[in-house]
Amino acid sequence: GGNAAVRAGAAPDGGWGWAVLLGCFVVTGFSYAFPKAVSVYFKALMRDFGVGYSDTAWISSIMLAMLYGTGPVSSILVNQFGCRPVMLAGGLLASAGMVLASFTRSLVELYLTAGVLTGLGMALNFQPSLIMLGLYFDRRRPLANGLAAAGSPVFLSALSPLGQVLLERFGWRGGFLLMGGLLLNCCTCGAVMRPLPGGRRRGRGKRLLDLSVFTDRGFVVYAVAKFILVLGLFVPTIMLVNYAKDAGVPDAEAAFLLSVIGFVDIVARPACGALAGLAHVRPHVTYLFSLAMLANGLTDVCSARARSYGALVGFCVAFGLSYGMVGALQFEVLMATVGAHRFPSALGLVLLVEAVAVLIGPPSAGRLVDALKNYEIIFYLAGSEVLLSALFLATATYCCLRKPRGPRPAPDGPSGAGDAGEAESDGEPGCPPAAAQENHVGPEREQAEEEEEAEAERKPVLGGSTETMGKGAF
Repeated sequence: GGNAAVRAGAAPDGGWGWAVLLGCFVVTGFSYAFPKAVSVYFKALMRDFGVGYSDTAWISSIMLAMLYGTGPVSSILVNQFGCRPVMLAGGLLASAGMVLASFTRSLVELYLTAGVLTGLGMALNFQPSLIMLGLYFDRRRPLANGLAAAGSPVFLSALSPLGQVLLERFGWRGGFLLMGGLLLNCCTCGAVMRPLPGGRRRGRGKRLLDLSVFTDRGFVVYAVAKFILVLGLFVPTIMLVNYAKDAGVPDAEAAFLLSVIGFVDIVARPACGALAGLAHVRPHVTYLFSLAMLANGLTDVCSARARSYGALVGFCVAFGLSYGMVGALQFEVLMATVGAHRFPSALGLVLLVEAVAVLIGPPSAGRLVDALKNYEIIFYLAGSEVLLSALFLATATYCCLRKPRGPRPAPDGPSGAGDAGEAESDGEPGCPPAAAQENHVGPEREQAEEEEEAEAERKPVLGGSTETMGKGAF
């Protein structure tokens, strides 16, 4: 394993990688928690601008739409300029959006500043941070993904109370200004994304958005499963507080239910990451991901008729555990499916698919509640969608992607890099070439030499079982 460790571009699984992990933790926290945390300012905005809740809620919706929907744009920029420059620019954009929002005089101006600018800035930080994490970690990558994913519940539990304090002391304008200053920490996170030592440099044939991932059956299965999953995954948390109030739970206790989910989520994500990194579990991480989704869907369905506070707390514990597992594994499974060489493009395209599902799922659930005045059917529907995604992913992986045991396939198989690997040109300053450490697949142009390196790296890392989902071997 020593030769692999010193090879140029090899994932160090430690060292400066821990600083990269911390940066990814912070960026993940801001990206997922910030759109929810700004909701504490909504009542003040409604009063000052004379608008309704749905009008102000568009601020968070636009932030999330930018985070998910601009995925391909972020992929193109990363492949063109590298991870570090894109993250620095994203941090400045995110901060500028909130600072400018503090001077706005209309709701439309808030949409453009806090919504569009800040949302785009966070998107330009989120993707590159995950890409760099995948380059710095290989053997410990599942644990690293789990720890980074824990940033979401940790920051949500901190940013919401902080926002409330800032609102009480400085008003919403002062709060926006100070939270814009907080977002400058994203620039610090971008600065620590130091590129790994590059190997050979290829400047020609670079693809800014590698659409060839759609020819990978593993990626297509993953994208379809994530679309179905997102239709129902977020619905219970959005409906939970009103559902509890409708059951007669006092307001304060109903709000505490979300805190229960958050506390369990904080523990579940790194714990699941550690579990996924075990030698006997990692080759089958897709099935673990399916199991997590299955547990989440069953929790929704079994708790649809929960009316007592104790039953609702039990639902929150089970939901937080399974939800945390899903959050910890989602990007690990995608990395294992497509490899580091195509991960930037694959992540951007998957986020775009999720954006469509986010715009369909929760709003449709809200309309059903308004029409039927019944929360029970919403939990059944959301749980069924999550269950369907779990069963689809597990079944498709077993039936369509698994291959019989036999001689090891050549490194340039169906998921091989080919010239798609050039999407991350070795000469880029922020996103170094690392010839797909996750899959250990070398570019076709350099087969003779890099296939030998791939074989040398494959064995000490995972005991000779690192084939991706697209290549079978589950």
